[in-house]
Amino acid sequence: MNTNEKFLYEYLNNASPTGYEAPGQQIWLDYIRPYVDDYFTDAYGTAVGVINPKAEFKVVIEAHADEISWFVNYITPEGYIYVIRNGGSDHMIAPSMRVNIHTDEKVVPGVFGWPAIHVRDKAKEEAPKMDNIFIDVGARTKEEVLEMGIHVGCVVTFKDELADLNNKFYSGRALDNRIGGYMIAEVVRKISQDKVDLPFGLYVVNAVQEEIGLRGAEMIADRIKPNVAIITDVCHDTTAPMYNKITSGDYTAGNGPVLTCGAAVHKKLLDLIIESARRREIPFQRSASSRSTGTDTDAFAYSNGGVPSALISLPLKYMHTTVETASKRDIENVITLIMGFLQDFDQKFDFRYVK
Repeated sequence: MNTNEKFLYEYLNNASPTGYEAPGQQIWLDYIRPYVDDYFTDAYGTAVGVINPKAEFKVVIEAHADEISWFVNYITPEGYIYVIRNGGSDHMIAPSMRVNIHTDEKVVPGVFGWPAIHVRDKAKEEAPKMDNIFIDVGARTKEEVLEMGIHVGCVVTFKDELADLNNKFYSGRALDNRIGGYMIAEVVRKISQDKVDLPFGLYVVNAVQEEIGLRGAEMIADRIKPNVAIITDVCHDTTAPMYNKITSGDYTAGNGPVLTCGAAVHKKLLDLIIESARRREIPFQRSASSRSTGTDTDAFAYSNGGVPSALISLPLKYMHTTVETASKRDIENVITLIMGFLQDFDQKFDFRYVK
């Protein structure tokens, strides 16, 4: 396993729930620090590496660092724990999953329990819901739970790690969107190692709190005030069973990055990215967004009086599960595409639609 893949596994296997991203951000920042001229963080934990910090023209490449999780919400007298979502956590996959409960002092293991098949009424089986999934930490009373350091507000993450599937895919939790953090880190590493001379300032942004409303991107866009922003995130691979291509689109992991068209995506910037892809024969897929992209693209696009922004998405199977699955080929193609765009881009380009 080479250095960058070691970083990938360490970074993906670390827990970085929304609002508690600091440990993962430290791993990411430590990795990119040798490849940038400067770096900074903001009060809520967004981390930024900078190449050419004195340049007036600023280009952002961005991913978000946070993963979905749970909060302890109620502890029963018998010692069982009920939760609420921190982001879009999926209650349907919870039963029988192992979890880590992050207390002030330590990580406490637990499991999402579920009644055995033997005792359920098959004629009217209850599906998992927010009000019936619960965590068992091996305690018999609320007092015992509290003695373990667990209290209302403790964050809970699924206990699962990155795996390789058939040498073609990575599968695990939190690829949405720490795989984006990996990709932009690899871009800055390649820029440094290939001695690419960029004529503008490059701000490599790993933003917090995307999963609860693009909050980290809102804050850092206001601080950086970029001229251009390229956002990476994930979209759905819709080839697996039970996906509806009519409503969700037709995207295949392995067939290339997905380039989005929509109001927040600046058409001229999108066209430049497509030119860079075609020049290098990088395959890509197209998607359309109604109203908003639902990604940090929206936060950057509508900041600072309007910032030309575009979205490069990685097709992902089984989003918001512990087995999110992405193509290694797509990951490399996203890295190559962003690198290509940065080398092709002329900062004198006129983004005005109307002149």
